[in-house]
Amino acid sequence: MIRELREQFNTAFTEAKYNAYLNELDALHPGALAFRVAETPIFCDQHFTQQMLSACESIVDVIVAPGFAEKNAKAVPADVNVPGNLGLPEFIAFDFGVCENEEGKLEPQLIEMQGFPTLFAYQPWQISALQHHFPIPHNYSGYLNGFNKQTYLQLLKEIILKDHSPEQVILLELFPHEQKTRIDFYCTQDYIGIQPVCLTELIRKQNKLYYINNGVETEIKRIYNRIIFDDLQQQTPEVQEKGKLLLEPLEVEWVPHPNWFYLISKYTLPFIVHPNVPETTFLSELAELPADLGQYVLKPLFSFAGQGVIIDVTEEDVKKVTDPENWILQRKVKYADVIATPDGPAKAEIRIFYFWKEGTLRPVATCNLTRLSKGKMIGVRYNKDKTWVGGTVAFFEEPAIV
Repeated sequence: MIRELREQFNTAFTEAKYNAYLNELDALHPGALAFRVAETPIFCDQHFTQQMLSACESIVDVIVAPGFAEKNAKAVPADVNVPGNLGLPEFIAFDFGVCENEEGKLEPQLIEMQGFPTLFAYQPWQISALQHHFPIPHNYSGYLNGFNKQTYLQLLKEIILKDHSPEQVILLELFPHEQKTRIDFYCTQDYIGIQPVCLTELIRKQNKLYYINNGVETEIKRIYNRIIFDDLQQQTPEVQEKGKLLLEPLEVEWVPHPNWFYLISKYTLPFIVHPNVPETTFLSELAELPADLGQYVLKPLFSFAGQGVIIDVTEEDVKKVTDPENWILQRKVKYADVIATPDGPAKAEIRIFYFWKEGTLRPVATCNLTRLSKGKMIGVRYNKDKTWVGGTVAFFEEPAIV
């Protein structure tokens, strides 16, 4: 987004460098990189970065307020309400679109947030590979708040393991070796020492869970949860039946507890007032539809990866909704075609990672992932057969050291 850096990067870019970059990413776990990697990172100046962090911190203020989870308990659907101690929302992700305001200036606008992990372990590998193959200015970092690869991974490890041995902590997912994000699971195993385990492999004995670790039945003390219940509900009846054990009282810790996926989500947006958070209202609380309805997006509360979102809303769309309490109306933002590429400009969305370690007062911003798109929405399905799109990293301008 910084013109001088963009021009320098594009001028220095070659397909040979890009292929070498892809080869390095793939070499860690050959064949596991199952999503498109963009040809370029993006660069954010201090002002743009601080706008994002200001919005994040305003939302964190709401989350850390006493009674947040209790006040928003109805955000968790009854059929996926997991028992047990909620603990902290150890991981929060905030998605910002790089947008253009009415004055034609660039600004971040919050699109969504989730109390759920994302590609936390893969991103350090991608940051290092980008720095290896492309000219990244020394005063720009993929990390925030002074973190670097070592300190970031150390904090991630401390949060995931807490005080348990890696053998008694698992990464839980549905068919992890078939997921497009499996590269992250393998990086998690590399850095943290925990295994990816499929829900179907869990062994229950009374209220305890076990898995087979190198041929030995091993008790699970803590679960790094990567299961999304939307996905679970799309599985075969046998897998869904197995999933019901997660709704039973179990002697296990969660990181994060599955209920945070719903508590920190689109459901929270109507409670946030900030210039970089679009106006959002529960559909059930609208006295009347706005006159400029076409300037809003209609979103289901309980969906993932953009499923069910209606971009060009009509009154007919609203009338079809039978459960308005489970939908929000969010003012549209205008993604900026701001990333200059050889075959047309791309849009960008930046996901800011927040980590919250037990014993600290607030979560802290640590790192990011970024996605480039040339389609109507961000995501693989909208970018087929396009180049200079896909997953990447934002590098943030660091304050000058005086």
